[in-house]
Amino acid sequence: MDKLAVGYRKFRAEIFPRRQKEFHLLAEGQQPEWLFISCSDSRVVPDLVLGTDPGDLFITRNAGNMIPMTGNDVDGCTATIEYAIEVLQVRHAILCGHSDCGAIKAIYDHKFAPDSDRMPHVHSWLSHVEQAFEHQQPLDPADGDAAGLASLIRGNVVAQLGNLKAQPSVARALAEGRLTVRGWYYDILTGRMEEYDEELGRFRPWQQDEISRK
Repeated sequence: MDKLAVGYRKFRAEIFPRRQKEFHLLAEGQQPEWLFISCSDSRVVPDLVLGTDPGDLFITRNAGNMIPMTGNDVDGCTATIEYAIEVLQVRHAILCGHSDCGAIKAIYDHKFAPDSDRMPHVHSWLSHVEQAFEHQQPLDPADGDAAGLASLIRGNVVAQLGNLKAQPSVARALAEGRLTVRGWYYDILTGRMEEYDEELGRFRPWQQDEISRK
């Protein structure tokens, strides 16, 4: 807890005073432009990677960045998506997977088979990964020894992207032309972000042209 206490003291003493006006505005409401759906993995920090500020991203996270398709069941992820689309009127929805994802690794390596008695929720949750195999992407030599796992993680992004578009609120917003949906893959080792190109049916470096000109 000491690390958290030090960080909080720095926030209160240095950061908050400099940005007090900004936080005052945020205290009255939020108008995020982006819904960001990512994994719960502690190594994935959207605001750090994207340079966004408080109020920019409306974030929902879960193990494996899954979009459950559970009929009439209610879960926090799909409820958050619905709220973001219908109430906050976000303009963009981004689903972001990442390298070395533990949820996908559990299925890929068959090394982690959660006991259904001790971890019934984890056991059930991992069933959402199965769709990834249907969309497994070509191996990328740049991923080295982890190429097989990375191809399945990318496949999971494609699978969950389809589930995201099938959400009623998302489908309506897409049909009305008030929402864009994107699928990303973030590589922790290199900091590289890729985007799934639906027309080409593959992932490609995101913002490559813009970065190369800088």
